[in-house]
Amino acid sequence: MTRIAVVKKKKCNPEGCGGFLCKKLCPVNRKNTQNECIYQDNDKKIGIDESLCIGCNICVTRCPFEAISIINLPEELQKEPVHRFSKNGFALYNLPIPVFGKVVGVIGVNGIGKSTAIKILSGHLLPNFGNIGTDSNVDDLIEYFKGTEAQLFFQKIKNDEIKVAYKPQHVDQIPKQFSGNVGDLLKKVDEKGIIDEVCKKLELDKIIDTDINKISGGELQRVAIAATVLKKANLYIFDELTSYLDIKQRLKVSKFIRELSEEGTSVIVIEHDLIALDYMADLINIMYGKSGCYGVVSSLKAAKKGINTFLEGFLKEENIRFRDYKIKFDIKPPQKLSVLMPLVDWPEFEKKLGNFELHAKKGQLYVNEKVGILGENGIGKTTFAKILAGVIEPDKKKLDLKIKVSYKPQYIDNESDVLVMSVLGKAISDYDIELVRPLNIKPLFMKKVSELSGGELQRVAICEALSKEADLILLDEPSAYLDVEQRLIVSKVISNVVEKRRITCLVVDHDLLFLDYLSDRLLVFKGEPALKGTVDTPQQMEAGMNNLLKDLEITLRRDDNSHRPRINKFDSVKDREQKSSGKYYYT
Repeated sequence: MTRIAVVKKKKCNPEGCGGFLCKKLCPVNRKNTQNECIYQDNDKKIGIDESLCIGCNICVTRCPFEAISIINLPEELQKEPVHRFSKNGFALYNLPIPVFGKVVGVIGVNGIGKSTAIKILSGHLLPNFGNIGTDSNVDDLIEYFKGTEAQLFFQKIKNDEIKVAYKPQHVDQIPKQFSGNVGDLLKKVDEKGIIDEVCKKLELDKIIDTDINKISGGELQRVAIAATVLKKANLYIFDELTSYLDIKQRLKVSKFIRELSEEGTSVIVIEHDLIALDYMADLINIMYGKSGCYGVVSSLKAAKKGINTFLEGFLKEENIRFRDYKIKFDIKPPQKLSVLMPLVDWPEFEKKLGNFELHAKKGQLYVNEKVGILGENGIGKTTFAKILAGVIEPDKKKLDLKIKVSYKPQYIDNESDVLVMSVLGKAISDYDIELVRPLNIKPLFMKKVSELSGGELQRVAICEALSKEADLILLDEPSAYLDVEQRLIVSKVISNVVEKRRITCLVVDHDLLFLDYLSDRLLVFKGEPALKGTVDTPQQMEAGMNNLLKDLEITLRRDDNSHRPRINKFDSVKDREQKSSGKYYYT
């Protein structure tokens, strides 16, 4: 049996456990002191000799800092990994392989090696095939993948037949690397001479003269996509391209990406928005394993089957179950408002901020419901949430809801040096089962808030907001930085908290699938971004979605197997049928 041992060096604290507790308890060490399985490494932390490890897991269960993972790998993984970061470090097995004329989607949880795999394909990282400290080249990749489609791909790389254009995950780094306006940046990379056409399709023509340091996250994302597409390449790789984009922009970008794939050109996309991924991808690679320990790339599957397999948690062809539960989308009947208890009413109000005006009609929320908030960027959703939360006041008359409100803002302060366990004192003492465990907060207890990644910070902020004593909880973009599984876990956590405590939750987000999975009713914002926004009273899901989808000119159906929402192909029989009947949201 293939077995790997992973040591998280930052967590390993020999002094805190009384002096290498795991080393003392290891049965191999106690039996044979000359050849130690667990030993003191050069960095004064532990190291583990995988060839001597018997998989007893005593070290795993007794380590007070959860620094050790011993993993028995599937029998199929007999080869050395494609890449390993260090001895007892993360290991990656297999790679997603481009298919020319197709869009290949890559789906998996955070920390499973998606970005690492993409960096190897794009040439930004040379794999070491498990031999730490050794250099490799394309010939090594050809030999490693001998007899597979990957061999042909790397042979083309060697023959200079492949040119790669790569959009990295963290677009917020662009202003630190480039100065000047948007037009200057795009002209530098334009190798095709189609800058005007691309800017029009991605709606960048209005900000072409704007300084790169002064544009929003959504605009920065579209600039990064444009810069990638303007390069002459036959393999385009996009690492998380819907972050910061609203629902309308996500659909436009998805359609734009689909148009890139033609004969002789391949596209690979890493994405957590399942509706967008399903819309743009022809094929899917699932990545599974254990976050932070190892990742495996599955064989290619058709997009529909691949996403359903991911939700199922079971790879039939490989006979591997990578999740011990299925993710199901229940078909919820409409709420019967007559039997619901009103929680709060708000009057009609307005708010003017610079050139922007928000007009909100009067509305009502009920006890024990989750209301999703949808709309374009810059249309007043966050302003509306801040007014209900009491962070800012509307014009003319002060708003007093006479209830307790807990608010998680869109942008979370990450500069505090306070420990997570201090921030989440109430959650740890009162809501361990409801919040701390499902959100996987325990491994973060001893971290400072300033040390958290985007996804970790988001989970901590959600946990804090949901743990407060409140009648109404407001969450602004809780799905940001979270992977697919985390988004659906957060959705379940919110539902359980609302039901158990009989409170109400308002959620602003751009992930349609996340809100469809969570919401009982919807608030749909309309208007003109940065100028005016209007919002009516909360609507039933069908009415609210119909309202939104009609504006987007798309229709949604439910998948026959998983019941997840899927976008119909434009002008398909199903699309025309639903539009003619006025049912844009599920027939």
